[in-house]
Amino acid sequence: MTGNNVAARDGFSSKFGVVAAAAGSAVGLGNIWRFPYVAGENGGGAFLLIYLGFILTIGVSVMLAEFIIGRRSQSNALGAFKKLAPSSLWWLVGVMGIIAAFVILAFYTTIAGWTLEYLFQAIGNGFSAKNAAEISGMFDSFQHSTARPLIWQLLFMGLTAAVILGGVQKGIEKYTKLLMPMLVLLIVIMCVRSVTLDGAGEGLKFLFKPDFSKITGNVVLEALGQAFFSMSIGMGALITYGSYVQKDNRLPSTTFQIALADTGIAILAGVMIFPAVFAFGVQPDAGTGLVFQVLPIIFQQMPGGYIFGVFFFLLLTVAALTSTISLLEVVVAWAIEELKMTRRKATILFAAAISVLGVLATLSFSELSEFKLFGKTIFDNLDWLSANLLLPLGGVFIVIFLGWILGPKIIADEVTNQGTIKMKLLKIFIFILRYLAPIAILLVFLNGIGVFGGN
Repeated sequence: MTGNNVAARDGFSSKFGVVAAAAGSAVGLGNIWRFPYVAGENGGGAFLLIYLGFILTIGVSVMLAEFIIGRRSQSNALGAFKKLAPSSLWWLVGVMGIIAAFVILAFYTTIAGWTLEYLFQAIGNGFSAKNAAEISGMFDSFQHSTARPLIWQLLFMGLTAAVILGGVQKGIEKYTKLLMPMLVLLIVIMCVRSVTLDGAGEGLKFLFKPDFSKITGNVVLEALGQAFFSMSIGMGALITYGSYVQKDNRLPSTTFQIALADTGIAILAGVMIFPAVFAFGVQPDAGTGLVFQVLPIIFQQMPGGYIFGVFFFLLLTVAALTSTISLLEVVVAWAIEELKMTRRKATILFAAAISVLGVLATLSFSELSEFKLFGKTIFDNLDWLSANLLLPLGGVFIVIFLGWILGPKIIADEVTNQGTIKMKLLKIFIFILRYLAPIAILLVFLNGIGVFGGN
């Protein structure tokens, strides 16, 4: 019966396809764009330690939990809860995941559009003979303009929709299996060049030597938010992808491989960015534009920098694309299975709907920069809402659902593939899932909304 179910739905054709697609979802702008600037704003090394702690304990556990829910149900983010807990309100957790995917994709395509602009500039040798101040000014000018950011954002959504129209195997899996390893190779090359710059040592010290005086409640909150944002946790993507995973896949080892790839890329992005930041006198807390202001400078210092620049921004675009694909697939899979839409109709309808909100996010840097709610622009509100509210809440409910509602027997059944393989850390995983993860996420969530009078 399960085999027929899998055959009827599109799914991943191989174990490597699962890792490539899920790692592609996780490895993207969350690592290469967001991690360096969030780490920079929160003290570097101290933030990194907390982030790694969250990844290894809570992140891996929640990621595995989502895979278990998805594979067990063979259904979309909302349908999974309806199927596993019928006649209950747990389906609302699925609704939260779909809303999170919708919201994140709206503002994520704004940044993804920036990668297309920089790919265009790299191809046209637009960074040539420009100093750090000129490149920084170039970014500011682009970011605060109206037409070009909108065109790139809408084009990126179009690319995302085109891949989703191809389905799971012929769309998602096909591209991620080829391009993600190439991205890793190029980042390693960039790291080698960055650490050989004069003054690079200060950047490495900033990233790897923790200053514990920097740790505040807000730093902890940001570290957990980044862990969730980076690993695609709490937004239904891994439940959806999990539903495409074959029953013989070893979920614990697959999850660990994905988490390892995700975290490794985030750290490499820091190694790539911070030595250059200190070498060229850029502030480590420069914000969302850090990656776009620093990388073009690195390229100019490298032999063959033009070639590296073109390929890097091409592959950064692809990394962003593998993430936007997973987000749109959450919404599309729900629409196909719950609203009985065709893939084509669901893709076009929801890509258009998300683009409307995305346009407002993009205009937050130009025409709507003065329009603020709760002291934040539309873009910043969407970012904060997803990272600090929707994803942690989704994570809390997911671990409670699996740990307490479905329970240890179903967990053991899934992680051991019906008893055919062993999982040495099963008891520890169940303990984290039932006790440590929900308490930790809930405490940080409460701090984020100001219950403890924090930031």
